[in-house]
Amino acid sequence: MSKKVDYKKDFKHLYVPGTSPEILEVGPMPYFILQGEGDPNTEPFAQATEALYSMSYAVKMSYKSDNVPAGYYAYTVFPLEGIWDLIDYAKPATDKSNLRYTLMIRQPDFMNEALFTRYLEQTKAKKTNPRLDDIVFSEVADGLSCQMMHIGSYDEEPASFARMEAFCEQQGYVRTSLTHREIYLSDPRKTAPYKRKTVLRFSVEKR
Repeated sequence: MSKKVDYKKDFKHLYVPGTSPEILEVGPMPYFILQGEGDPNTEPFAQATEALYSMSYAVKMSYKSDNVPAGYYAYTVFPLEGIWDLIDYAKPATDKSNLRYTLMIRQPDFMNEALFTRYLEQTKAKKTNPRLDDIVFSEVADGLSCQMMHIGSYDEEPASFARMEAFCEQQGYVRTSLTHREIYLSDPRKTAPYKRKTVLRFSVEKR
């Protein structure tokens, strides 16, 4: 088996950016995806996150099974990511019950639809999480984007987004969507808010 793939080392440009804004092209990658709405501090969000991790670890640990996927290689499970939007734009962004999210975890390159179906059935046989049935497998590409590492609490993210938008203005880019992506590199259950690391990203185009 080849050396273990570690996303923080092998895909550093995507998962360990600097704390200053930058422009980059983000190509298509395979994901397990699950959509939801409402406050991320509630049980439905926790169920969605658990469902995605259950599936992702089923794939990672499949090397111990009698039916190892073709092309399998050792790797570190990728972090949770979320694309965030508002349900009602007339309400303030601070109203967490008004949030709409698309949660996802990137998968290794050997993942395909047949394997997705296999691991979904295996996971459902072991877990009773109702959100497992809502997971889909698809490729997602962010395209031309602005991103930076945000260090601090989630509630302080607006200041980082303001820096990113100012940078885009200076460099001749314009933000193309009100949605944004967050990549969670810190476990909020174990990391103090001021130490949390989150990659922030949104789509842009050249002015």
